[in-house]
Amino acid sequence: MKIASTFLTLATIAMLSGCGSKSNEATDTTEYADSTNEAKADSSGSDTTAAAAEGDADFAVKAANGGMAEVALSKIAEEKATDPKVKDFAKQMVTDHTKANDELKALAASKNITLPSAPNEEKQKAAADLGSKSGKDFDKAYVSQMKKDHDETVKLFEDAQKDLKDAELKAFVDKTLPVIKAHAEHAKSLDKMK
Repeated sequence: MKIASTFLTLATIAMLSGCGSKSNEATDTTEYADSTNEAKADSSGSDTTAAAAEGDADFAVKAANGGMAEVALSKIAEEKATDPKVKDFAKQMVTDHTKANDELKALAASKNITLPSAPNEEKQKAAADLGSKSGKDFDKAYVSQMKKDHDETVKLFEDAQKDLKDAELKAFVDKTLPVIKAHAEHAKSLDKMK
C-alpha cells in the first residue's frame, strides 16, 4: 500500500511537471495566479490601491506556492523516510502546512486573491528530484530541502510583516511566522544529527 501511495504521489508530481512545460505558460498555476491578481489590481482604481493589492496578492501567491510544496514534499517523506525523527517531522509539516494553506485559501478568497492550485515548476522539480532518492540519501535530501525552504519562507513572512497593507493578511503572517520559525529550527536540528 505504501509503495502504491508513493508511486501515485510521484506520478502526480511528474504529471504536474509535464503540464508546466514552456510551450503552455498558462499551465503554471503560480504564473496564472500572478497575472490574474495583477489584472484585478490594475482594474481596482487608484495606483496606490492597485500597488497595495498587488503586493499583498504577490505575498499570498508565494506563500501558497511554498505551503503546497511543503505538503507535497512532506507526504513523500512520510512514505520514504527511514529515520523515525524525519518521518515525525514530515507528519508535522503536513499537519501544520495543510492548516496554514487552508487558512490562507479562505483568507485569499475573501480578498478576491487568486492562488495557485499547484506548486510552480521549480517546486515540482524539487519534489521529483527528492522522490528519486531513497534511504539515508532521501532523509538527508529532505531535511536539506526543508532547511532551505523554511529559511526562504521565514524571510518571505518577515518581509510581509513590514510590507503587507491588509490587516487580516498581516494577522495571518503574525500567527503563522512563529510556527515556520520553529519548523526551520527543527530542520536545522535534524540536519545536525545526520
